[in-house]
Amino acid sequence: MLVAEAQSLTGCVFGFPVPRDGSWWREFEGALPQNLEQLTASGHVFAITETVVHPHEHAHGLARRLQERLLADHQASLGITLVDQSDRPARAAFETWGWQEAGQILRAPTVLCVVLLPLGERTTEHLNGLAHNARTKRPE
Repeated sequence: MLVAEAQSLTGCVFGFPVPRDGSWWREFEGALPQNLEQLTASGHVFAITETVVHPHEHAHGLARRLQERLLADHQASLGITLVDQSDRPARAAFETWGWQEAGQILRAPTVLCVVLLPLGERTTEHLNGLAHNARTKRPE
C-alpha cells in the first residue's frame, strides 16, 4: 500500500505480487500471450487492486503517479488489474492513466477486463512495452 497526503489523505493505492504459478490467469479467454506468461513466471507482475484519489484540482495525475511508484517499489515490469466489463467509468479512468485492455477473464458470474500497465521500454519491435529481457526470463 502506498499513501499520499498533504494536509490530509489525498490518495492511496494497494496491490500485491501476482503468483508465479500462473493461477492469476485461470479463466483467461483465449490463449495467454507468451510475454504475459513469461513476466508472471519471472515474478515481475504486480496487481493493483485499489486506487483511491480525492477528486481535487491539485490531485491531477496523482493516481497514475501512485500506481507507477508502487509498481517501481516492487520492481514490477507490468502492472495488472481486473475491471468489471460493465464499469465504463473505471475502464475510461484506467485508459487515461495509460493502461491498456488485454483480454477478459471470466470470474463467475462476472466478465472482467484484464487491464495492463507495461513499464518496459517501447521499441519498434515491442510497441506495447512488453519486451523480453534478462530480468523476465522464466526461472529454471
